[in-house]
Amino acid sequence: MINKNKKIGIVFLLLGIILMGFFTACKKDFFDVNKNPNHPADVTVDYLLPSAEAAIAHAVGNNLQIYGGFWAQFWTQSPTSSQYKSLDQYNPASTDFDSPWKILYADALQDLQTIIAKGTATNQMQYVACAKILEAYTYQLLTDNWGDVPFSEALQAQSGNIAPHFDSQKDIYTNIIKMVGDGIALIDSANSGGPGMPAADDILFQGHMDNWKHFANTLKLRMYLRLSEIDPVTGKNGVMALQSSGAVFLQSGEDAKIVYTSNGGNTNPIYSSLISLNNVQNFVASSTAVDYMNNNNDNRQYYLYTPLSNGAVVGLIQGGYNFPYSTPSTTVCYPGAAVGGDNRDPNSATAPVKLMSSYESFFLQAEAVARGWMVGDDSALYIAGITENYMAYVTPVDSVVSWATAYYSQPAIAYPTTGTLQDKVKAIITQKWASMCGNQNDEAWIESRRTNYPDFFIKSKNSIIGDSTHMPERLFYPSAEVSNNGNFPGQKLITAKVWWDAN
Repeated sequence: MINKNKKIGIVFLLLGIILMGFFTACKKDFFDVNKNPNHPADVTVDYLLPSAEAAIAHAVGNNLQIYGGFWAQFWTQSPTSSQYKSLDQYNPASTDFDSPWKILYADALQDLQTIIAKGTATNQMQYVACAKILEAYTYQLLTDNWGDVPFSEALQAQSGNIAPHFDSQKDIYTNIIKMVGDGIALIDSANSGGPGMPAADDILFQGHMDNWKHFANTLKLRMYLRLSEIDPVTGKNGVMALQSSGAVFLQSGEDAKIVYTSNGGNTNPIYSSLISLNNVQNFVASSTAVDYMNNNNDNRQYYLYTPLSNGAVVGLIQGGYNFPYSTPSTTVCYPGAAVGGDNRDPNSATAPVKLMSSYESFFLQAEAVARGWMVGDDSALYIAGITENYMAYVTPVDSVVSWATAYYSQPAIAYPTTGTLQDKVKAIITQKWASMCGNQNDEAWIESRRTNYPDFFIKSKNSIIGDSTHMPERLFYPSAEVSNNGNFPGQKLITAKVWWDAN
């Protein structure tokens, strides 16, 4: 019998080979989400689960991390290279989005669908529970970034449907909320670690089913809060039902994350992409985030970015990669090794990818309480979110509480307990954004679209969008859907808002 830790290494190696082949075959069309030759029919669920988890983390921690990093204004194009100029210009090509779309559909969702079928047939229901929760997570990721996407007809090539219709985002949300609930109903925490149960092969939670339940509850909370501007009645009722059921959310230290190693094929996806591009540092710190941290005495900047030799943290104005906005590269900071963003530091290789963090959980709960959707102490939850993020990055540990306390005690940062709802939401989302810097970039960008916070983003100095207000609101549909899907509904403008974005 193969040791499960060795098995995980094999899964990572195989995934790396598949993805490397995908990325190096630039002109070929590998993006048909209804075909997937990489998964033999006899693979067991204990191989499929880590494969699906690794694929999701690769999409979240590489492509979506980069897009979100630019458009949440944590990062911007380096003045000494050109790889991501189109992101700062708000002018990407549809081919730029082929990779995450393919990985999420043809790799992650295909594996998860197979786990559900095989796990049900073999009565391995804890694997089925994990797969349903991850399936809902993946579809939310897809619809929040692209809007309407294939859902009810997705992955049906074996049945002859190679041109799936696109479901409305509203309908997808209704279904994925139910999907999470179905997964929760299957969880049997008493059997964690038993024979035939997820264990070391589960690279997110190592088979701890209580953690899976907390993750699922927090995912539902995120989904309901996403409805705050478009359908607050459904959102409120859903959150109230969660609390009345006794739902427990992700707690301190319970991040849904994958931890990488320094071994080839097992390294952080961002760091891997930097190395694969001839070790060129294609993105640097954005002054939007750096100036915010400097102006508010936020010591996290020294971990989320790599300070200059004089100890300063300096960012480049968003989109300022050419004259007159450029700054010499020697005076601009790189994203830090703690978030996998510094090609000079091998510690970047081991930075984790976070699908959902404990501090996100606290900020979600704080917003739910502030809106009156949940009973609790929103101020305490707000402080817990900030403190938890400090704990994730600041060393030495002895400094965490004192530095976090000094940070959130400042008048500009202190929670507005007597303020309006908008004052509270602004504070919560702004601190969530600061906490997600470099580690949950895509989610930070998504939340900025839902709430319009932070409210100090600037338009890129190289934007091709003519007016002074519009910024990216979605990702372009990938080229394969445009070219190959006869039921493709048509490309959207990058400024076209998704369904729940009613602000």
